Amino acid sequence: MTSREIVVVVLGLTAVAAAMAQEEQPAAVAGQLQTVTVSAERRAENVKNVPVSATIIADDTLGALNSGGLDMQMLAGRAPSLQVESSFGRGFPRFYLRGYGNVDFHQNASQPVSLIYDDVVQESAVLKGFPAFDLERIEVLRGPQGSLFGRNTPAGVVKFDSVRPSQTPGGYLTLSDATHNTAGLEGAVNLPLGGDWAARVSLLSQHRDDWIGNAHTGQSDQYGGYNDTAARLQVLYQPGGGFSALANLHQRSMNGSASLFRANIIQKGSDALAPGFDIGSVSTDGQNGQHLNNYGGNLRLTWRLGDVTLHSVTGYETVRVYSRGDVDGGFGAVYAPPSGPGLIPFVVESADGTKGHHQLTQELRLESDVAQAFKWQAGLFYFDEKYQIDSYSYDTLVGGALTSDIRSHQKNDAYAVFGSINYDISPRFNLRAGLRYTRDNKDLNTEPDNKPGGGSDIDASAGLATSTGVSKVNWDISGVYKLNQAANVYGRVATGFRGATIQPAASFNPMSVARPETITSYEAGFKTDLLDRRARLSFDVYSYTVKDLQLTAVGGTSNSAILLNADRSAGRGAELDLDAYLTENLLWSFGGSYNYTRIKDAGLTVGACAACTLLNPTIVTGAGGTLVRIDGNPLPQAPRWSANTSLKYSHAVGNGEWYVYTDWVYRSAVNFTLYRSAEFVGNPLLTGGLRLGYKWDNDRNEVALFGRNITNRVQLVGGIDFNNLTGFVNDNNPRIFGIQASRRF
Repeated sequence: MTSREIVVVVLGLTAVAAAMAQEEQPAAVAGQLQTVTVSAERRAENVKNVPVSATIIADDTLGALNSGGLDMQMLAGRAPSLQVESSFGRGFPRFYLRGYGNVDFHQNASQPVSLIYDDVVQESAVLKGFPAFDLERIEVLRGPQGSLFGRNTPAGVVKFDSVRPSQTPGGYLTLSDATHNTAGLEGAVNLPLGGDWAARVSLLSQHRDDWIGNAHTGQSDQYGGYNDTAARLQVLYQPGGGFSALANLHQRSMNGSASLFRANIIQKGSDALAPGFDIGSVSTDGQNGQHLNNYGGNLRLTWRLGDVTLHSVTGYETVRVYSRGDVDGGFGAVYAPPSGPGLIPFVVESADGTKGHHQLTQELRLESDVAQAFKWQAGLFYFDEKYQIDSYSYDTLVGGALTSDIRSHQKNDAYAVFGSINYDISPRFNLRAGLRYTRDNKDLNTEPDNKPGGGSDIDASAGLATSTGVSKVNWDISGVYKLNQAANVYGRVATGFRGATIQPAASFNPMSVARPETITSYEAGFKTDLLDRRARLSFDVYSYTVKDLQLTAVGGTSNSAILLNADRSAGRGAELDLDAYLTENLLWSFGGSYNYTRIKDAGLTVGACAACTLLNPTIVTGAGGTLVRIDGNPLPQAPRWSANTSLKYSHAVGNGEWYVYTDWVYRSAVNFTLYRSAEFVGNPLLTGGLRLGYKWDNDRNEVALFGRNITNRVQLVGGIDFNNLTGFVNDNNPRIFGIQASRRF
């Protein structure tokens, strides 16, 4: 059922801000900022007092983004140093913080940015795509978070917290309709159930019609659409006596287009789109589609036991996904004319899927009284995940017949013990430290037969099965010094790690294993309220080194992916967040970051494209192949500069207010690949939105006109290098204009 149907900046800023800092006031008034809290230390604290670089994505921003019908990629650039991209449609977002992420598109790929949804880690990249709706907050925590959030957090954490049930009846309903029949429905109902019980039901439905035609078949409006629905049921039990229980059941179902690959859309020798490029048309003869179903639940129990509190978080997730696309991006081949657009050396149509997926997590955490000068936490954590990975190949020239089904089975279990302390050494100085021991085990095996009629063409030269096991200790130490009631400075040193990764054997590559990577990060920052709390500023500088950096060499001369370790990589940069009432009715927000990254491994080489213009030194192998040296290159998908800004002006009229809201996000150029070339580069990208609305009756009712990608920016956002100059563009974010209505009750 569709929605329609169910209707950095310089360090001198620190000195200036310190001089302007004012004493805090007890409560916000008109034209003052509300206090912002974060749970970076697993308990709610004023963001100013937490020694972590953190951003809270505001309600206005999230509401504007959801109106455009985007998936998790809508968060790209919405916090300093945060990037999100995908070559897998709506189902497989890849997160990056401070330039540090993972471009691997395989179903068992791990990422150094962890996503925590309602206190439960979403380990699979497919689980990370669960939509953002009816949320209390989104927190972006930059830098290693291993002590309290565990493995696979060396770059940071993106944390989602749903609005919880309460004993107050109410809810909201939001409906929208826009270009390409982009329709949305979001709503929630809070239900006091009597006595000690309460429930909350939350719904989201997003729909877009197909709007991209296929010039090869002559069919209009064949791709680009989707139906994406999600629901969440929460039940809260609070009988008193220091005990509470919160149960959560959630579900997502999505059907739509996978990413559209477009043959030879990049001009040879440049990063420009080919003349005459039309975002509304492709020329392809393969099939395209994506189907995803996700179910999960969690149970959060809390016991107050005298001066300590015991928390138990049990989580279960399962997901099934199938995604198919025409990877060569065109029709026919040089050996099977007619073919095009441009040169199509060979046919590639493939699909990836996950089935039999189960993720079980359990955490027990004991927490001391937060009112004491000396506070501590200690806990145990267990993780168990298993699933089957399917990699399919099809022959487009014979009607899309299945030619290969490579089935791999992976099991991953981990356990950890952790603790942290938080001590107010003096009224001005607070010291914190954390420690975590983790054991991480992983097993993978690939079935030997992959041909429909029997037999195999899998490259088994490195075997078909292997296991890894690693034990790691991570730690962090930080301090916060209060300059005055309005301003703090902090310093932090932290470590983290990402577990080993196994890439299954395939037809064009042997099995490969990447060793665990470890990070050491240094950070210092300044946070303050300004101008009688009419402004808030945070600024930090950081530096990190990753040893045994895991990299994925994708493509080159064949449809392959091989894992490898670089000796190390380094990053450094600065980040700034600023919110300010310029007048009582005009609120400005700005976030910016500078991220410098480099791969450091003098002997590291990878395969490269045959059709592109290489900008790195090359060597010729004994077999006549070409390898590229990548030492000194930036990390893939790592813009050096990024910024976001929003401006909201409101004006009272009658019993309501008119408002205008605009938001913009910018990133500088990025490399798509480990090697540098003239073609596989994403140009600087600037996109923006605009919203004009009216609220009345104490904000219970709202009507708004909106636009997303209002400048109609069409941009190359990824490439496929092993066949031709194939790329994909931001057709998930076309220019749209629409209307939205909301009612709170």
